[in-house]
Amino acid sequence: MIVMGQLDDIAIVDAHHHLWDLDHPVLKYPSLQGPPNTEFFLGDNSLIRKTYLPPDFRADSSKHNVVATVHCEAECHRDFQVQESEWIMAMHTEYGMPNAIVGHAWFDRDNSEEILAQQAALPMVRGIRSKPVVSASKETMAPGAPGTMQDERWLNGFALLEKYDLSWDLRVPTWHLEEAAEVARAFPGTRINLNHTGFPWDRSDAGLEMWRRGMHALAACPNVVTKISCLCLLDGPWLLDDNRPIVLETIKLFGADRCMFASNFPVDRLRASYDMIYDSFKTIVADLPRGDQEHLFSRTAAAFYRLEL
Repeated sequence: MIVMGQLDDIAIVDAHHHLWDLDHPVLKYPSLQGPPNTEFFLGDNSLIRKTYLPPDFRADSSKHNVVATVHCEAECHRDFQVQESEWIMAMHTEYGMPNAIVGHAWFDRDNSEEILAQQAALPMVRGIRSKPVVSASKETMAPGAPGTMQDERWLNGFALLEKYDLSWDLRVPTWHLEEAAEVARAFPGTRINLNHTGFPWDRSDAGLEMWRRGMHALAACPNVVTKISCLCLLDGPWLLDDNRPIVLETIKLFGADRCMFASNFPVDRLRASYDMIYDSFKTIVADLPRGDQEHLFSRTAAAFYRLEL
């Protein structure tokens, strides 16, 4: 049951959403264009295979007091990593949003530093999301393989984030969370933001215990914060009662000042509406102190992504 009330008008910084123009003359989105994408992690993505611009976001979020947003790279074709960030800046100029950018750059390519420098030179870019090579399951993990979080070339590129004052948006499956904590400990000067609550897809006792171990390891790293977002099951509905304990345990582990709510829209539309997601967040934390609520909905994200509200 969703309970509304004192949080109806709380200021929101949506810390993670996407935009794309599927008719753009340059930018391409392989997962959203061409043949149906059978590899998308939430299954059939036909519902979101259409242009999504700031007016669409504002229509989806109109019920809520969204005062700023953070755009996370949207799997644009990697030939256009910097151009995607430049296009998002043009969207800000035209629409007044987004207000910060998490761009993309590989860490293990010959031109990695060149791309990182170009991203860092853009005034709205605050960080980089670069996904390491991951395994399909815990049983098939291959630490040290090229592109993984133990690969020396990948780590050398990762080290450049601190040089260019860029944060890292970390996105890996649950079985890689403890490895990610090793990276966080090795680079204490690099700010890291764990995406999507560490993907607690497996809600069995064993699955949650693996998620919990990884979250404990990351929470012990003071340079790591987390986005409470994308609480989607791989094959199942977005349910308030199922997600409530995940949200509350994450807040208990990290503290409200190291947690931020985010919509992951329009991707999460595959499981829930914007209203369902944010109404649920408001219901789940309705009994927390007001200061904690403000951290969760806006202050943590504003501090991490250097937003002036």
